[in-house]
Amino acid sequence: QPSHVGSVRGLKNPLLSGLHYELAYDWFTLAVTHLPLCSPDEREAVQKKTFTKWVNSHLGRVTCRIGDLYTDLRDGRMLIRLLEVLSGEQLPKPTKGRMRIHCLENVDKALQFLKEQKVHLENMGSHDIVDGNHRLTLGLIWTIILRFQIQDISVETEDNKEKKSAKEALLLWCQMKTAGYPNVNVHNFTTSWRDGLAFNAIVHKHRPDVIEFDSLKRSNAHYNLQNAFNTAENKLGLTKLLDPEDVNVDQPDEKSIITYVATYYHYFSKMKALAVEGKRVGKVLDYAIEADQLVGNYESLASELLQWIEQTILTLNDRQLANSLSAVQNQLQAFNTYRTVEKPPKFTEKGNLEVLLFTIQSKMRANNQKVYMPREGKLISDINKAWERLEKAEHERELALRNELIRQEKLEMLAARFDRKAAMRETWLSENQRLVSQDNFGVDLGAVDAATRKHEAIETDIGAYGERVAAVEAVARELEVENYHDVRRVLARRDNVLRLWEYLKELLAARRERLNAHRDLQRLLQEMRSIMDWMGEMKGRLQSQDSGKHLHDVEDLLQTHNLVEADISAQAEGVRGVQGAAQRFTSDQQVYKPCEPALVGEKVSLLGRAYEELGQLAGERRGRLADSRRLWQFLWELGEEAAWIREQEQILAGGDCGRDLTSALHLLSKHEAFRDEMAARYGPLGNSIAAGQTLVEEGHIGAPECTERIRDVRAQWAHLEETSQLREQQLKEAVALHQFQTDANDMEAWILETLRQVSSQEVGHDEFSTQTLARKQREVEEEIQSHRTLIDSLHEQALSLPPVHVEGRLPAIEQRYHELEALSASRRQALEGALALYRMYSEAGACQLWVGEKEQWLDGMQIPTKLEDLEVVQQRFETLEPEMNNLGTRISDVNQVAQQLLGSDNRSKEQIHQTQDQLNNRWKEFQRLADQRKQALESALNIQNYHLECNEIQSWMREKTKVIESTESLGNDLAGVMALQRKLTGMERDLEAIQVRQGQGDGSKEADKLAEEHPDQAEEIHAHLGEIQEVWQELNATMKRREESLGEASKLQGFLRDLDDFQSWLSRTQTAVASEDIPTSLPEAECLLTQHESIKNEVDNYKEDYEKMRAVGDEVTQGQTDAQYMFLAQRLQALDTGWHELRRMWENRHSLLAQAFDFQSFLRDVKQAEGFLNSQEYVLSHTEMPSSLQGAEEAIKKHEDFLTTMEASEEKITGVVEAGRRLVNDLNANSDKIQEKANSIQERHQKNREAANELLSKLKDNRELQHFLQDGQELTLWINEKMLTAQDMSYDEARNLHSKWQKHQAFMAELASNKDWLDKIDKEGQALVTEKPELQPVVQQTLEGLQSQWEELENTTRTKAQCLFDANRAELFTQSCSALDVWLKNLSGQLQSDDFGKDLTSVNILLKKHQMLEHQMEVREKEVQSLQSQALALSQEDAGGAVVEVDGQQRRVTDSFSQLQDPLNQRRQQLLASKEAHQFNRDLEDEILWVKERMPLATSTDHGKDLSSVQLLIKKNQTLQKEIQGHQPRIDDIQTHRRGMSPGQEEVDGERQSALEGRLAELRDSWAQLIAETDERHARLVEANRAQQFYTDAAEAEAWMGEQELHMMSEEKAKDEQSALVMVKKHQTLEQALEDYAQTIHQLANSSRTMMTSEHPESERINLRQAQVDKLYAGLKDLAEERRGRLQERLRLTQLKREVDDLEQWIAEREVVAGSHELGQDYEHVTVSGFPFTSSYFQLLSNTHTHTLSNTHTLSNTHTLSNTHTLTEIRSTLLKGVLLVSACYLYKRHLSTEAINQSINQIPNSPPWPRPKSSPRMSGTRL
Repeated sequence: QPSHVGSVRGLKNPLLSGLHYELAYDWFTLAVTHLPLCSPDEREAVQKKTFTKWVNSHLGRVTCRIGDLYTDLRDGRMLIRLLEVLSGEQLPKPTKGRMRIHCLENVDKALQFLKEQKVHLENMGSHDIVDGNHRLTLGLIWTIILRFQIQDISVETEDNKEKKSAKEALLLWCQMKTAGYPNVNVHNFTTSWRDGLAFNAIVHKHRPDVIEFDSLKRSNAHYNLQNAFNTAENKLGLTKLLDPEDVNVDQPDEKSIITYVATYYHYFSKMKALAVEGKRVGKVLDYAIEADQLVGNYESLASELLQWIEQTILTLNDRQLANSLSAVQNQLQAFNTYRTVEKPPKFTEKGNLEVLLFTIQSKMRANNQKVYMPREGKLISDINKAWERLEKAEHERELALRNELIRQEKLEMLAARFDRKAAMRETWLSENQRLVSQDNFGVDLGAVDAATRKHEAIETDIGAYGERVAAVEAVARELEVENYHDVRRVLARRDNVLRLWEYLKELLAARRERLNAHRDLQRLLQEMRSIMDWMGEMKGRLQSQDSGKHLHDVEDLLQTHNLVEADISAQAEGVRGVQGAAQRFTSDQQVYKPCEPALVGEKVSLLGRAYEELGQLAGERRGRLADSRRLWQFLWELGEEAAWIREQEQILAGGDCGRDLTSALHLLSKHEAFRDEMAARYGPLGNSIAAGQTLVEEGHIGAPECTERIRDVRAQWAHLEETSQLREQQLKEAVALHQFQTDANDMEAWILETLRQVSSQEVGHDEFSTQTLARKQREVEEEIQSHRTLIDSLHEQALSLPPVHVEGRLPAIEQRYHELEALSASRRQALEGALALYRMYSEAGACQLWVGEKEQWLDGMQIPTKLEDLEVVQQRFETLEPEMNNLGTRISDVNQVAQQLLGSDNRSKEQIHQTQDQLNNRWKEFQRLADQRKQALESALNIQNYHLECNEIQSWMREKTKVIESTESLGNDLAGVMALQRKLTGMERDLEAIQVRQGQGDGSKEADKLAEEHPDQAEEIHAHLGEIQEVWQELNATMKRREESLGEASKLQGFLRDLDDFQSWLSRTQTAVASEDIPTSLPEAECLLTQHESIKNEVDNYKEDYEKMRAVGDEVTQGQTDAQYMFLAQRLQALDTGWHELRRMWENRHSLLAQAFDFQSFLRDVKQAEGFLNSQEYVLSHTEMPSSLQGAEEAIKKHEDFLTTMEASEEKITGVVEAGRRLVNDLNANSDKIQEKANSIQERHQKNREAANELLSKLKDNRELQHFLQDGQELTLWINEKMLTAQDMSYDEARNLHSKWQKHQAFMAELASNKDWLDKIDKEGQALVTEKPELQPVVQQTLEGLQSQWEELENTTRTKAQCLFDANRAELFTQSCSALDVWLKNLSGQLQSDDFGKDLTSVNILLKKHQMLEHQMEVREKEVQSLQSQALALSQEDAGGAVVEVDGQQRRVTDSFSQLQDPLNQRRQQLLASKEAHQFNRDLEDEILWVKERMPLATSTDHGKDLSSVQLLIKKNQTLQKEIQGHQPRIDDIQTHRRGMSPGQEEVDGERQSALEGRLAELRDSWAQLIAETDERHARLVEANRAQQFYTDAAEAEAWMGEQELHMMSEEKAKDEQSALVMVKKHQTLEQALEDYAQTIHQLANSSRTMMTSEHPESERINLRQAQVDKLYAGLKDLAEERRGRLQERLRLTQLKREVDDLEQWIAEREVVAGSHELGQDYEHVTVSGFPFTSSYFQLLSNTHTHTLSNTHTLSNTHTLSNTHTLTEIRSTLLKGVLLVSACYLYKRHLSTEAINQSINQIPNSPPWPRPKSSPRMSGTRL
């Protein structure tokens, strides 16, 4: 039977060649009038569909749905939900999980609930539902329907004496409702409902407005049922549980009809409470009006409440609080009144609003109205948010009031405290003013000191009291800052206290001045008396004539005289101070005079004369002592040097060079220290000799002794130099020898130790120990390799040593080292072999253990007889197979390792053989045993499966036979054909599958095989096979009889089946498209959009089916007036409407989903952006200003990182805003929310950016401030430190005033140099104040503190300097001159050195030392200038021999200083010249090294293996060329610098000069070679790049042509003319692309010829590759031509098929014209009118036929052999069809034989036609 839809001609005469048209039509009408019977399968299918719809109708309340009743209830979840909906009770929560145990537990919960409801479940368990038992699942649903929907049905009758069951009550209710309706007799729930009138009657009884019952006919049952079901669904909202096909059968399913009718009962029972329809409508309107009123009330109340909330928030946010305690208390009381009086009613009103909205929504839901949702801004959530803001404002208001109250209370307490303190301060200040007004000082120094101490105690007390006065002022200031309400009174009292305090301080200062005057006078008199006594004592000491007998004696005398002079100098300042202080008491300008001025003047004059006499005596005494010290100093220094030289000569005379390396190195280090000591002592020795020569030149009394001492010392020093150099050479040779011996001994000891390790025969006793030994062996080998470098270093050391000391040591070491390497290698091999052996034993043991376990299981296994047990054993065998495979791999590895060990010199070969054979034998035995057990198991399974399959096949074929027999009464009308369609659809596929299997003989072969394997069961096996064959023959016979009886109805059946399938698909698709689900998340939107796109693809795939269905339907219904065909036409029209509506619905739904997807994507991005903004706002709000510079720097760095993060997220945030604007511009459904979100994000982002910039500015300002404060703090610490130094007055008792003076001079210089530090800080502070005025208080305070501290430090320093200078001017001058002389002589010795450095580093060190000397010269220059000023001051004070001596010393120092300027500059020039020469050598060596490093890159022969590597090498070479170009100026500078160097600069001898020129020549040659090699490599790389580019292009061309070749070789064939045209056009496009690609091939050929012409190194390979490309291109063109021919032939074939179809359609159209019943009035009339018509008719037909046949003939001549048979069939069929139709209609029209023959002869090339010999009227049989 064909599965496709046949044409309408298949229902008429072409296939009924032996019957008249009328008879065929009558037979068809008779065949489709009978209805099929209902089989158990169909009854079950109807119940399943009905119960599924019923279950979904209830699950829809909780937004659930099932698709398949059997599978979706298996897990128990939906069953529990269904029972919860039906019962209204809460069942236990279903268990999570998908396992069987979870499903059983859930179903048990549902069944237990039914048992609790007293529902009897017989022979039903949870496993039946979980296993999907169809019968029991339907029984369970039916039981639930009876319990929850049918059990409560009852009908009120007049007597109500007899209690009826629910089914009887429902039947009685149906009879009562249908009473009086014609043709309606309800007496059961099966056949009484077939015609559909009962359903219509029940609906009409309750809703006569929706059904016209009088227009219904009992004969049109399908229409009646469809009308009732659609009306109930569309008008009443009842779920359509049944379809007309389910009821319009012989025996409808009773349970399905009861279930459906029960829904009618429950629905109409609810309507009973309403009296009339008008009241119902009125009540609904009343509900609507009431709801509208309630909505209006809600809107007004919500607006008022929101307005009150906003106004209250504004009031609460007001922070204009009162400024007194009582007023704040009043405000707090008003706030509490608001909370207790005003707010509670509003809170109640808010709750009433929620209740009102809930009432509105509940009533609307109860009335099935659209639930009211307040507009945006008046939602309950909006009110709650506003209320939350109110609560927040209220809380903030309360906090503000509480804080203000606390502040006012504190201020009142502070004011009381101020009044108390102010009163105490005023009393105390008044009392102390009276105390300090009294003057009682005494008349001597003791009394004045006592008065002073008393006054100081008073000052201390008053000074300490200043803090208390400041405390009063601080309290007043705090009250003023806090804006205290009575601040004016507080400030007035504060000013009074401050006024009293200032007056007290003025009185105290005046008393202090008077007291100081009395004290100064008494001290002056006391000091004058002490000075006079001291000068009398000093005069006797200065007149002594003792000049010293040796140096220490002279030193002691000089030191004593220095102290005397220092005392005299210090006393001079005291004398001047006394004289200056006395002027204060002798002046007439002094207002307060403690004594008479004349007395003071007389005492001062006497003191001056005594001091002048004392100064003259001191000068004379110093001259005598100085000459004596110079002589004794010279003799002592030369004596010390001579003793040291003798001592060192004795030490150097010893021949000890050390017994070992340590002692030799120690002696060498001691000798180097000695050399350093000699260098250090040479300078002082020269200074001493110079001092002696000066004494000789001056003619000192000890000049002869000085000359002799100088000569002896010089001779001793020269001898010491020679001895030292000889000793140094001996020690270096000894160190080198001892070093070599030590290293050689260490090497030999290590080799012996390692030889002991590698000579061990131990290889381990197991795998772990062997691995440990192997790891240690690897470490030993690494150590052996590392010691190779040490042996090489021994060779290098031996080259520099005498052969007699190293002969024989190194060869022995080398021999033992090689022996060590050989033993190490052999031990490594032994360990590797042992490790492999142990691993093999371990693996073999594991494998044998596994085999033993499995053998034990196989030996004990018995083959069960039950199928379930067999399946369990088979599953265990299936898990055994992969384990065996893994074990086989392991055994193979063991065998491989064993073979390797046997191939080596292993001592355990016999044991290895034994282990390997034992493992292999046991493995083979195990495999054999496993195969035997597996075969036995499979055989047993085959027997059981065979018996089970035979029984199932017999049962199935018997059921199908019954189903076929049950269709005997169907197929007599269109409804019957539709019912028959559902019956036979699946049966055909099953029969074909069984037929194929029977035809292949699978059953008999399997039976024979099983009988052969199991002879004891052969008879039973063949018996089962015979029974199956008998049943199969019976089924075939039944099917054959049914096919013969159906005839033409089968073709219409296919069309109706396809139509039902398509309508079912269309309904499902419309339901899916009509879904109103709005996605609430992005994954859900993506899922819905993907599902919607799949629906579009499915619709496009069904388009062709729809067009074919519509065309065939038009043919079937054309010209038909039968009711069934009219109904079919309506279905087709509904099909058109549904198809077009589906496309429109899909577009609308797609637009909605796309907008939802965009909205969800936008919300996702918004969420991310809000996360960024929230984190930014948190950071910005929690950033504090640091209080240190480091913290400020870290804060700025952290904030800059934060800004970087903000900039990184700015793009995302901007993208979100732009996306939102695009969605708003695209009119998205959620435009308002999108716009709100986008604006919010943009505003927050802008605020964050502004806040971040502002915060960054504040942080930078804070950093500048902290930097300034840190600088100020550092300067303060420095000033404090220096202040301690400046305040040190210990010089009063010091003996060496000169060192003190020098230190103080350096201190003053340091102070002057750091004055810029203070100026810098001051400028920075002023600039900071100018830029940031808000920082002025802090900066100004810091600057003022620094300025005052600096001024104090300067004053202290000047005071100390003056004190030091005045202490002993002459001595300071002499000591300064002496120190400068010593320093200048030392500097002169250093400038005479001939050491100018041996390399660049040493020269740089010497230059740094020279720069230090120059800096010291600058410092000393200032000292020289200071000496000049001191000499001038001394000359002004004294006018005698001392002046001449001072001038002489000053000139001598000045001349010595100026004489050292030229040697200093000259040495600087020499050092610079030496540095230049060494720098040139260094640069030359660096450039040679640079060239050597680049040379391997330039000479590399690596040219790359592919295009990318070649291009990378070209880039590297270009980089190298650029480096060379950039380095060229450096080479030129070196050569230019060499030519510009003068011989004096080079300071090299001839040998070094030639070596330098050789290195320059080497640099020039290497540089030229590097450039040449780089250019040559560039040329080679360019050639390689061209070749690789050609290979890449050729590979791309081959890949492209390979793809095209696959496409050309495709065997795809067009199904119709349109697709053939498309394929031809595509091929033309491909051919055009192929022609265009010829240019690429041509370019490749040109490139290859160019490279071959230029004799490229790879010319042969390039030529071969080009030939391959040309060959492939030529083959591709041939394939394209062949494919073009095939496509054109296919196009002509499809055109022919189209023309044949057009011809058939034309014939069908002409059938109507030719089928006219007008036969004419007489013979002549028929002859005249019929023959011309027939001639013209056949002429047109023959022309069309001729054209078609000619096309067929042309196509058959050009087409391939594969389609020749098809064309022949088309041609033959066409010709026969034309002749047959023509003959039929000629016969129908009763034309004559001549007319027939004439018409036939007009057809060209027509087949021979038998001419009848009978009368003109031929019989139908002859025709």
